[in-house]
Amino acid sequence: MSAHLSLRARALLALGAAAVVPPLVILGVRRMGLDAGIALTVAVLVMLPLIAWLAAFWLAPLLKLTRALEGAVLSYRDGDFSLNLTGAGPRELIALTRLHADLGLALREQRQHLAQRELLLDTVVQNTPVALVLTAPSERIAIANLAARQLLGDGRSLTGLDFGTVIADLPETLREALAGDGDRLFAVTLPDGSEETFHHSTRTFRLQGQPHRLRLLRRMTRELSRAEVATWKRVIRVLSHELNNSLAPISSLAHSGAELARRGDTERLPQVLASIGERATHLHAFLSGYASFAKLPAPRRDTVDWASFLNRLATLGEFNLDGELPAQPGWFDAAQIEQALLNLIKNAHESGSDPDEIALRLAQVGSELRIEVLDRGPGMSEVVLAQALLPFYSTKRSEPGSQGGTGLGLALAREIAEAHDGRIALSNRDGGGLRVVISLPQAR
Repeated sequence: MSAHLSLRARALLALGAAAVVPPLVILGVRRMGLDAGIALTVAVLVMLPLIAWLAAFWLAPLLKLTRALEGAVLSYRDGDFSLNLTGAGPRELIALTRLHADLGLALREQRQHLAQRELLLDTVVQNTPVALVLTAPSERIAIANLAARQLLGDGRSLTGLDFGTVIADLPETLREALAGDGDRLFAVTLPDGSEETFHHSTRTFRLQGQPHRLRLLRRMTRELSRAEVATWKRVIRVLSHELNNSLAPISSLAHSGAELARRGDTERLPQVLASIGERATHLHAFLSGYASFAKLPAPRRDTVDWASFLNRLATLGEFNLDGELPAQPGWFDAAQIEQALLNLIKNAHESGSDPDEIALRLAQVGSELRIEVLDRGPGMSEVVLAQALLPFYSTKRSEPGSQGGTGLGLALAREIAEAHDGRIALSNRDGGGLRVVISLPQAR
C-alpha cells in the first residue's frame, strides 16, 4: 500500500516522524531518571537510523525511476524504442511512466512510418531511369542507384568506391561532365557504338552535418528526338503554308500573263509581272528570315554610341524615345541588337497600337542594360505569352486576310539576347499593350 503513496504523502510522513519521535525518545529517557544530556544523546542515536530510513523510503521510487529512465535513454540512443517503464510507485511517477509509454509508442510509430518512407524512396531511387550518385566529402560513393551502376560500373555495386576511380575509364566527354560542377547537356559515344545525349546536374547539401554532392545523369536522346521531330513538323507546316501562299498566286498570275500575251493584250502585262515580282520578293524575304535565324553568328561586342545607334534605328522603324539615354555607351553587337529591336518595333506596329504609343526605353540597372519596347496594342493572352518566344510560333497565320508570319521575329530576338548572355521577357502592360524587355550584361 505504501508503494502507491504520493510523494507529498511520503514527505509529510517523514517530516511528521522526524518531528514526533525525538520528543518521545527524550521524554521516555527522562522518565527513566537519566539526565538531559544522556536523553539527547539517546534521541540522536535513535533518530539517525530513523532519518536514514525515512530518506530511503522517500527517495526509493525516485531512484528507481531515474535508473529506469537512464536505461530508456540509452535504448533510445541505440534506436530501440520498445522499452516500457513499469507503472508502479507514487501517483505522480505513475503518470510520468504513462506519458513515457505514450512517447515510446509515438516514437515507434514515427520510426515505422519513416522506415516505410525510406523504403518507398529507395524503391523510387533505385528504379528511376535517371542515374543518381551521392558522394561523401571524401568523394566516396555513398549511394548509386541501378541506372548509375549500369552506366558507370557495368552493373556492379559502386557503394564505398572512390568516385574519381570509377569515372577514370569512362568516355572523355562523360568524365568531364561528371567531374564538373555545372549543369550541362552533352552527347557521348558509348562503348557499344551508340550515341546518347545526357543532361548532367549536380547539387551540394549537408547530410548528417557533412557536405555531400548529388550528381544526376538523365538520358535525353528520346526526348530531344521527339522535340526535334515536332519542330521539323512545325517548320514543314510553316514552309508549306508560306510556299503555297506565294506559289499559288504566282502560278495563277503566270497563267493570266500567258493568256494576255496570247491575246495580244500587252497593256496589263506589266501589272501582272509586277505582282509576280512582289510575291517572289515576299517569298525571298521569308526564306532569308529562316536563313538568318539558322545562321546567327556569334556576337561581336563593341562600344556603341547611343545617338548614332538610335538615329540609324529610327530610319528603319518608327518609335518614340521614352526617358533619357544611359550615361555610359552600350556594349553589344550593334547590328544584331538593331535587328532584334527592329523585329520588336515591327511587331509593335503590327499589333494595331497607335504609332505615337510605340516607345523605346533604355536604362542602366547595375551591371545590366535594360532595353524596353512598349506598345498599346491588345497585348497577349497567358497562352500566347508562354509560347511567343518559341521558334515558328505565330498568331498572324490565324488572322483572316493576313499574309501570315514566320514566327521568327521574337524567337530571333531571343536568340540574339541569349547569344549576348542576356535574356528577354514579355509581359502585358497596365492599361493595355505589351512590354518586351531585353536585358544585356555590360561587363567588359
